[in-house]
Amino acid sequence: MQRAERVAVDFPMPSRNFAATRRMLLIVLAVSIVFPLACLAGYGYFDYQRRIADSNDMIDRLARVTEEQAVKVLDLNQQMASRIVDLLGNDDDAQIRAQEAGLHDRLQQIGGDFPQVASIYLLGANGNLLVSSRAYPAPAMSTSQRDDFNAARAMRPQSFFSLPMFGPLSRTNVFNTATGRSGENGQFLGVVSVALRTEYFSRFYRELTNGDTSVSLGLYRQDGSLLVRYPAWPAGSKPTQQSAFTAALRDKQLFGHIRLNSTVDGVERLLAFRRVGDYPLYVMSAYATAAIGDAWRQHFMAIAAITAVPCVAIWLLVFFSLRQLAGERRAWERWQGEVAMRLSAEASSRQLQRMGALGNLVANVAHDFNNLLMVVSANTELARLKRYNNLEKEVQAVERATATAESLTRQLLSVAKKQPLRQETVNLATWLRDAAPLIDAALGDNVEMALNMVDNVWQVLADPTDLEFAIMNLAVNARDAMPRGGRFVIRCQNNRLVGSDTLLPDGEYVLIACSDDGEGMPETVARRAFEPLFTTKLRGSGTGLGLAQVLAMCEQAGGTARIDSVPGSGTTVRLYLPRYRERQKALVPDVETAQQPALASKGVVLLVEDNEDVAAGVAAVLETFGCEVRHEPTADQALDLLTGGAKFELVLSDIQMPGKLNGIDLAEKVRSVWPAQKIALMTGYADELERARRLGVAILAKPFNIDELHALVACGP
Repeated sequence: MQRAERVAVDFPMPSRNFAATRRMLLIVLAVSIVFPLACLAGYGYFDYQRRIADSNDMIDRLARVTEEQAVKVLDLNQQMASRIVDLLGNDDDAQIRAQEAGLHDRLQQIGGDFPQVASIYLLGANGNLLVSSRAYPAPAMSTSQRDDFNAARAMRPQSFFSLPMFGPLSRTNVFNTATGRSGENGQFLGVVSVALRTEYFSRFYRELTNGDTSVSLGLYRQDGSLLVRYPAWPAGSKPTQQSAFTAALRDKQLFGHIRLNSTVDGVERLLAFRRVGDYPLYVMSAYATAAIGDAWRQHFMAIAAITAVPCVAIWLLVFFSLRQLAGERRAWERWQGEVAMRLSAEASSRQLQRMGALGNLVANVAHDFNNLLMVVSANTELARLKRYNNLEKEVQAVERATATAESLTRQLLSVAKKQPLRQETVNLATWLRDAAPLIDAALGDNVEMALNMVDNVWQVLADPTDLEFAIMNLAVNARDAMPRGGRFVIRCQNNRLVGSDTLLPDGEYVLIACSDDGEGMPETVARRAFEPLFTTKLRGSGTGLGLAQVLAMCEQAGGTARIDSVPGSGTTVRLYLPRYRERQKALVPDVETAQQPALASKGVVLLVEDNEDVAAGVAAVLETFGCEVRHEPTADQALDLLTGGAKFELVLSDIQMPGKLNGIDLAEKVRSVWPAQKIALMTGYADELERARRLGVAILAKPFNIDELHALVACGP
């Protein structure tokens, strides 16, 4: 049933624009989807940015609180160290050992009950332990090789903060603040060291963050070394000192914000840092962006769910309206179909009449061609029976049949505008090397291509496009058979077949063998490989026409194809193409030439024709007119010849030829560059005649007779 909009009726019908109504409903549906999504996207973006800003403010506040706590602890620590230095004065090691008992009690009083102080101890000038607040008498211990002792001696009177360590006397994790003592003459007298508990700082940081492990607090030295961190890094991890944060510390920046990926656990964090007073220490506060994203997503999904409720209601309403509209349209079209049925029946009747006429035309054309072929076949048989003597009547009959076929063919070409593809002479030595880059590209990066070719490979007669397509099919199959890479080899050689199993006649052939070292195929698959539509590839990844095309190309050229495959070892496809031998022009005997002086050569004709048989026939006719013929298969080669300075009495060119230029392009260039050069065109296409005539050149419509060619050529005496 035809749609009402497409049926012309002979009375006015009411109009109803269902398409416009449906378009409007679809617009409403699109707006109800796009607008809420745009609003949600905008809200989500700005909400995420707000959360990032709030997180930066939070870690900045935490960094300030952490800095204040560290300043208070370190100021108290510095006061204790100063009191002890003043208490000792210029006493040397011997004097300090002499009053160890009193100094032990005094250190306990100074350390007091401060929870952050693990121990206070005095080291002599040689690094030996003299007095400790944790033990009396002080055990024999030397710190001469420790970094904190040597650094305190070098930095005195400034304090040095050591890396975290396990205190041998306090039996807990600590980091030391070591202050060097100097005598009146500047000599080194020893070190006053206060060990601070790392647990004290960790407990404070845990309480400050309420145990939220996504928030990190830490105390660092200016060189980037970690003193205390909550939560602590996993056991065995090694924090690196090469990051944007440690670089900022080494640059002695007072404070700052950084967004970075941790070099320890790879977690991205927002980080704020501040310097602890005038001490070479920094506090750090960080917040994992993943936690920010999780909180943002939960909030965003809740907002999206709330927003979806009215949107879904609108969508359901629109879908209901579209369904109702579709029902109305179907009813409308059924009603209009009732009205249009008569017109549809009449149109169908006319179409059947046209199809019948077309069928009659096809039958008549086939009948006429059969009659013409019968005339040619019968007269050819008569010529053979007469041993090719007294053939005037037979030749005239063939000529009449040819003329009739020519007329019929031109009528068909004027409607169809088609031409059968013609095979060409292929020089495989040149052609394969030119096609190698394209084949290599089809194989991909994982497959290596090799081309092995013997010297003086024979020429073949084939369609270059079909040949290229066949080898490309083999290359693609080889690539698919070698998913992990491999080698694809093309071997080309001359071959003489005598009693072979290829079912080909004995003779000379060119063998093109394409081999891969892929997965191969079992014998059952290899036997069916050339069947059309047979494929072992997954559905949608192969048509099953590749190898069928390869075999068809070879058979059209007079050859065949064979396949050999071993599972796990590879596959070889062999293409057999007959050797092509160029026809040699018959030489006119000197006696006959002497008897026909009117045929003496006085001009050279450039014949441009890609078909060897047509070229040979036209050249033979031209030679009977006394012309010398130079043949070129393409307009490109002919133009190169003319550009090189060659002179000709006439350029006779076909129109349809391979290459960049066709015959009309060649005629246009000849007219523009060599206006005095005589040129004529040959064509069998009706749609090309108009363009050819606009050039003002002579045109011979194929097939033409000798009289037309003789009237055009003026090479004789």
